[in-house]
Formats: sequence, structure tokens, C-alpha cells
Amino acid sequence: MVGPKRPLFVLFGSSIVQLSFSNGGWGAILSDIYARKADIITRGYYGWNSRRAVQILDQVFPKDASTQPSLVIVYFGGNDSMGAHSSGLGPHVPLPEYTENMRKIAIHLKNLSDKTRIIFLSCPPVNEAKVRANTSSYFSELVRTNELCRMYSEACIELCREMDVKAIDLWTAMQKREDWSNACFTKVVVEEILKVLKEADWEPNLHWKSMPTEFSEDSPYDLVASDGKTTINPSEWTFHREIQWD
Repeated sequence: MVGPKRPLFVLFGSSIVQLSFSNGGWGAILSDIYARKADIITRGYYGWNSRRAVQILDQVFPKDASTQPSLVIVYFGGNDSMGAHSSGLGPHVPLPEYTENMRKIAIHLKNLSDKTRIIFLSCPPVNEAKVRANTSSYFSELVRTNELCRMYSEACIELCREMDVKAIDLWTAMQKREDWSNACFTKVVVEEILKVLKEADWEPNLHWKSMPTEFSEDSPYDLVASDGKTTINPSEWTFHREIQWD
């Protein structure tokens, strides 16, 4: 560990999480937004389903860890919702089992500490034509439909209502956008996460504008202002961001 100690945010899920720091993904954007406020790390596993996630919960989130996360953002469902393969192999998880696996994940995370907050991301819609066009010949037939995504998304949202866990309905949020099948997934995810964090009545508040900035005090070593007598504190500068996030 390096100091000073900051709140810890963990992104836990499948490829949507593993790739979230690639090419300006949503994890990278959150890390920029929370610079000098929180440490954001990923525990993402390409191709995983909720069944595999449950098997390694104790390894990723040990209950006896000296530091527990302040926030865990969880995504599983896209692989679970693939149609079953005739061989019995593959990532498909039947809907009832998926729901129970997500329940186990929520219970485990709730038991980490009284201050660990949780957000579940539901299964987003898919552009079926694009999936068919981009499927590699290395794979057997992939059954991935928007209707299956909807079913798994609704199951996740209903579970979160039952368990009082914050949820982001990505299936609905994406399809609110004009030409949703080509909308920027990264932008939608960041917007929805920040909205939940801003509106949550959590103590302490985990929205970036409400969190202290590390080493934010004025310094004579900062850049000198145009008056030639004072310095300008840059600790809250955000001009470098293409989007000024709320």
C-alpha cells in the first residue's frame, strides 16, 4: 500500500469490467474523475458468468481484510444470458440460478463492513445484427438476443429492489437514447453511476464533488497568478476533460 489512505472503489465483473480501463473506458473515466479522492481498482474477468464469480468471492473480497472497499460496482449477466449450448458447456446460467448467484454476491458484499456500499449494473441490450456480423469462426454458435438481455436485466433490478441494493438499469438506460444500438456505452455507464452516487443518501457521500481532495491546500509552489503576488491552486482543475461530468 501507498499513502495517504483513500476510499477504495472496486469494479467487479466480466469483460465490461476487465476492459473498462482500455481505450478511455468507463473505469478509466471514473478513475480520472476521482483522482486525488478515491482509488479505483478492477477485478474484471473476460467471459465470466455469475457462477464463476460466486466461487471466488472469498478470494476477491476476503472478510478479514484490513481495508474494506467503500464502494463495489458489480456487473454480471451478459454471459449468463447467452442461450444454452447443446453440449452443456459455455457461459449460460439459467435465470433462477443467475438471480440466486447475484443474491449471494450482494449478501457477501453487505457483510464486508457497515460502510461498504454496492451498485449493481444490469445487463445492457445488444445489437443483434452487430453480434452476428462480428462472431468469430473460432466459436460455436452464439445465441445472444435482446430479449434474453431484457429478462436477465429485469431479474437483476427486481433482486436489488428486494435487497435494498442500488441498481442501474442499463437495458432501459441505453434504449432511451436515440439510435441506442450505436450509442456510446461508456458515456451512458458513467452518467448513470454518477447519478446514483449523487442521489444516494449515504454517509459519507461518495459523489466526487462531495469528497475531499488530497493535498488540496494552497501552496507557494503553485503557478503564479497574473498579479505576480499570489499562486493559483490547481487541485480542482477539470478543464482537461472532454466532458464536464456532474
